[in-house]
Formats: sequence, C-alpha cells, structure tokens
Amino acid sequence: MRRHSPQSLVRLAARLTDRDRQLLHIIQEQRVLTLAQLALMFFDNEDLARKRLRTLHDLGLLERFRPRLPMGMGTAPYHYVIGPAGAAVLSAQNEGALSTADYQAAQTLAISQSQRLAHTIGVNGFGAALRGLARRSTTAELLQWWPESRCRPMWGDIVRPDAYGRWRENGLTFDFFLEYDTGSESLGRVAGKLADYQALAESTGLTTVVLFSLHSRQREANLRRKLTDPPVPVATGVRGVVDDSPAGEEWLPADTKGTRMRLSQLATHWPHLRIGK
Repeated sequence: MRRHSPQSLVRLAARLTDRDRQLLHIIQEQRVLTLAQLALMFFDNEDLARKRLRTLHDLGLLERFRPRLPMGMGTAPYHYVIGPAGAAVLSAQNEGALSTADYQAAQTLAISQSQRLAHTIGVNGFGAALRGLARRSTTAELLQWWPESRCRPMWGDIVRPDAYGRWRENGLTFDFFLEYDTGSESLGRVAGKLADYQALAESTGLTTVVLFSLHSRQREANLRRKLTDPPVPVATGVRGVVDDSPAGEEWLPADTKGTRMRLSQLATHWPHLRIGK
C-alpha cells in the first residue's frame, strides 16, 4: 500500500469537511455501508451523496464494490469501505481506526465476499434509518449506536447482540439490544439467545429490552409462539411491512397482543427499566 507522508496527509485532510470526517469514522466503525445508507445519514439526496462519495473514492479515502446479485436481480448498489488514504487520515487523527501499516487491500475483498454481508448491511441499515430520521427531526435523536464490533469487547463473553442503541423521541428515551434475523437460524436457537441476555442482566444489574427484527409476518408469528414467557423484555417487529422506519409503529411486546408501538413508546411499556450510563 502506498505510504502517505505527513505533508500529503495534511493536504488531504485540508480537503475534508466535518461531514467527511464523520462519514469516514462511521464507515470504519461499521465496516461497510451502501450509497443509500450514507445518503440517509449525511446528505439531502442520493445525487449529492453519489457525487461526494465519488470524490472521496477518487482520493483513495474510500473503496467501493458492487456485490454480485442472482441472475435477473439487476445491479447491486455501491457498497463503501475505508480506503488506504482513509485509514491513514483516521490513524493520523488518532480516532481509533486501522493504522496505515495494518490496512490491507484484501480487507475490501474479504468484506465483499463475506457470507454475512447481507446481515451486516441489514443491521447497519437499521442504524442508518434511525440516524437519518434524527437528522431530519427536531424531536428525535440517536444517542448511541454500537455495532457488533463495539458490542463484542463489552459483552462478548456473555452475549453478542447485532447492535446496541439508545433512541430518544418526543421526550422518551429507550435502550435496546438488536437481534437482526434473516431466517438463517432455527427459531429455537433464536429464542435461546434470551438466556444469555438474562445472564447479562443478572451480571450488570441492568435489564435491557431485546428487539427481534424479522423479515416476514409468518416468521414473527412463529417466533412469538416460542416467547410465551421470555426471561427478559422482548419486542418483535417485521421490517418494511408495518412501517418503513424502525422508529415507527413496528414493535409489539412479547407480553401483549395489543397495538404495535413506535420504538420510543416501548419505554412506556416497561417504565420500570433503568437506562444505563
């Protein structure tokens, strides 16, 4: 990989806006994000996003790829990962990114060929939708979003959530762990994860709601039949069926058959739960 001198990094950094720096940091932390997801989080429309991302790519700050789709499915959108210059800039800024020496072009290939790519993009899309809504709202805020890579060193010896989030809307604050289900695991195994969340709650003294985001109504119905007495608070939702946004009226607590709630309204369903620091 090309080495960047201090002078070249200074010149490169001078071309970056605050938004560029935030964008690079989030891509580094979440490993890969699509054009649409980055547009939601940082731009007013996809055309503006496409132009700026092309510039960042041409500067070597980002790499991009298009996953191969099955025949007849069209062309996948660009997926963006940190490029060599991006790794160098973030390292120079001491923001905890990969160092220049550690960056390998093969990482882009590894991400693009990962069997978990669709899952990673799905989880990141959940967070991107919340961040995008908060950016356009005066009453909502994504206070925390920790992807799996950040959750693992914190809780990985007990449980491995796909993400942890803290969402505030209309004065209601709600903490959650996300389990983003793609249907690849048996429902018994999915429900069995709750024992680990119970162990975490007992270890930390904090009980946090577990959200199961599912891909179909039938999958949700089948899972809920296994959640008759969950050891920790649980809510289920179906992506894109009830509401287009994960912040919307998508969520149904496992201990009720009532009306679905907005994400923030789940805080009123479990008012006794304490919010972590």
